[in-house]
Amino acid sequence: MSGVMAPEVGLPETGACPYTVLRSPDTVREVLHRPQDFSPANALLAVTPLSGPALRVLQRAKFALPPVLASNDTQTHAGIRKVVAGFFTPAKVAAMEPRIRSLARESATNAARLLGTDGSVDLVQAVAADPPALVMLEMLGLPVRELPQLKAWSLDSLELFWGWPDADRQLELAGSAADFYRWLKDLVLESVASPDRNLFNALDRHGLSTPEICSLGYFLLIAGQETTTQLISTTLFRLAEGSRGISWSEAASPLKARHMVRHVLATESSVPTWRRVANHDTVLDGTPVRAGEEILVELTGNHGFPWAETADADVAGSDGSGPTPYGLAFGSGIHRCLGAKLAELEAAVVIHETATALKGVRLRDSNPEWIRLLSFQAPRTVVVEPG
Repeated sequence: MSGVMAPEVGLPETGACPYTVLRSPDTVREVLHRPQDFSPANALLAVTPLSGPALRVLQRAKFALPPVLASNDTQTHAGIRKVVAGFFTPAKVAAMEPRIRSLARESATNAARLLGTDGSVDLVQAVAADPPALVMLEMLGLPVRELPQLKAWSLDSLELFWGWPDADRQLELAGSAADFYRWLKDLVLESVASPDRNLFNALDRHGLSTPEICSLGYFLLIAGQETTTQLISTTLFRLAEGSRGISWSEAASPLKARHMVRHVLATESSVPTWRRVANHDTVLDGTPVRAGEEILVELTGNHGFPWAETADADVAGSDGSGPTPYGLAFGSGIHRCLGAKLAELEAAVVIHETATALKGVRLRDSNPEWIRLLSFQAPRTVVVEPG
């Protein structure tokens, strides 16, 4: 089967992968466009089965994630998606650009001041972290509050569901997820009762229950901002590293900034892989696929694991052209990311404003720790100093 590796038992750290890995863009696209054969039902399941103590922590918080959007393979998906899509229309995204630019410029100005006073600045915290969360909450009509806690909860939940935590770490992460869920449930109840239009009362009017709204909100409040933060972080790191053909000073051009973002989307997006499961025995590229077989589709370059060895040159050109168009980073088909245009716009604006405000910087740490989860990747820090 083209682009397929045989399923193995083990963890990525050992060089083995428990999924059938699909890497050919054409094959990946075919899987994503055959939801009747390849279900998203496993998309949000914990990669590492949760231990009894961790499950009990979640149960005490009445934590529940019924399939609603990303993992929904029923006929209810289309209607729910339409409600959510109404908050991310092209017109609404375009209307947010002045607000995005204002936030990005303010963050970049503050970063330049820190660079001048402290001699270095971490661009992940200074410019990448907060603007995506602020923009997402405002677009959804939700109150902006507890941003530092939301960012911490997001990272913890990504690790809990897409990482390989041991039992002790699972227990810690489950506590964080339970706290997040309690906070979210209060936010859902408050928002449903609000007279102002917001995503949660729109979903309530559509007929979703409180647990269903919480389930949708749980991952949307993470994916709607943390993946954009990670995209910005990787782009800033590669830009400061000078390894992708566009210099830091060139990124002060809006066009070059957009090209750099698209290159990262094509080669090492913040969401490099996603999961599907075969609904029944079927055939893909002439090869039988068994019912229940778990599939890992590679959306962009995923360089964190031994089984992901494709060089950038084999994936796409710097403008996002080539075998893997940069748009595949957002998936394809009926489950394609609803915030794709928003994420690309935010990243390009933040890169442009940061490169404009901070002149002639260089990396202080060229080998930072990275977030390396099954479906998420980014440098944890991007510390720069005057060049």
